[in-house]
Amino acid sequence: MSTSVMWFRLDLRTEDNPALVRAAEDDEVLPVFVIDPDQWARAGAARRAWLAANLLALDDTLGGHLAVHHAPAAEVVPQLAADAGAGSVHVTRDLTPFALRRDRAVVEALREAGVEGVATGTAYAVAPGSVTTKGGTPFKVFTPYSKAWREHGWDAPVGAPEVNWAKGETPAEVTEMLQQAVAECPIDLPDAGEEAAWARWTRFRDEALHDYDTDRDRPAVEGTSRMSLDLHLGVLHPRQLLEDIKDKRSTGAHTYRTELAWRDFYAEVLHLNPHTVWRDLNPLDMPYDEPEDAIEAWKRGETGYPFVDAGMRQLLAQGWMHNRLRMITASFLTKHLHVWWPLGAEHFLDHLLDGDVASNSHGWQWVAGTGTDAAPYFRIFNPVTQGQRFDPDGEYVRRWVPELEHLPGKAVHTPWEHEDGYAKGYPRRIVDLAEERKVALDRYEKARRG
Repeated sequence: MSTSVMWFRLDLRTEDNPALVRAAEDDEVLPVFVIDPDQWARAGAARRAWLAANLLALDDTLGGHLAVHHAPAAEVVPQLAADAGAGSVHVTRDLTPFALRRDRAVVEALREAGVEGVATGTAYAVAPGSVTTKGGTPFKVFTPYSKAWREHGWDAPVGAPEVNWAKGETPAEVTEMLQQAVAECPIDLPDAGEEAAWARWTRFRDEALHDYDTDRDRPAVEGTSRMSLDLHLGVLHPRQLLEDIKDKRSTGAHTYRTELAWRDFYAEVLHLNPHTVWRDLNPLDMPYDEPEDAIEAWKRGETGYPFVDAGMRQLLAQGWMHNRLRMITASFLTKHLHVWWPLGAEHFLDHLLDGDVASNSHGWQWVAGTGTDAAPYFRIFNPVTQGQRFDPDGEYVRRWVPELEHLPGKAVHTPWEHEDGYAKGYPRRIVDLAEERKVALDRYEKARRG
């Protein structure tokens, strides 16, 4: 009887999992997930809980056969393969800098043990490196990339294979660790697992996709899919979503496909420039500040600017933030507080359930003006006018900033203009937008001149 190991990573699903299809060619498959101790220790409580909840859901789908270990992968994966008498270990390719280092060590250990490592597919509709210019070079900006991305296309999803699962053993202390992570989660988690993810997707597709191009910018409206939560852990694959809307011709569907293209583009950029996890793709030689009190106020959602504070409080309360607010809060930190973007990117990764390293780092660089296809540094989001435009009735702000519930309509965005604006303890503004905008532009001009 031939045995293989299916090493699940960011592909926690049985449907449309090409690596699992390959593994299932053997007589039995041992399902494994390995939690890296350093990554687990660095992750925020909500992120640990979301991973744990989805691992428990996958284990349930596999009939209790998933073996979860908390140890360096290079130590435990070869040992599990040897104990099972497996001839191969199957994975979905993971192309982040951390994953590439990890996998090189695992492949070397497997080779020494006489076990084959087999990588099939990626977490993206179009794998990094698949789309190039006519001259064979990578695209540097998004718009031409997205056109080529659409022309390239993607494979059709594959169904779940018939698998004879070998019984995996999860150490009792690891089971307890997972259960404790979920039980002690500081936020209310969404339902985990493939079935729940499909339910979220179907609801969005049927109720909100048609108007996605407009509603996605209105944070008070449930106009986004939130599928980033499930795509991040591979509970669903973008290929499945693209297949499901391939016949949709609305502007909303077109815009949604474009957002999935952005996800692939940022993965491409990071793959080609691994240093940009925490460093600028296009550095600006300019000074940055580290105002500790202001940074802490930003993290708590107490800057005195309601739209910024609502976004930061949503992050803490839900482990998620509306994308429009991600841009505005990032701009406030980098342009009005003059803080280098990695500090903010790290804070987001501490809390975001959907914290994808490529999208997070390069989304921050887009705002900061130091990444590919970046908004120019002198484009600075004004959180007041942004709030008045995208939350005109103030519903979103009042939802997350109860100190301003008494202010009606758009008045909520400018409490300093109203006699009772601070009656319920809302904090005063920590900076003057106009003054700090001028500082940012002066620094940019000096950097540009060299």
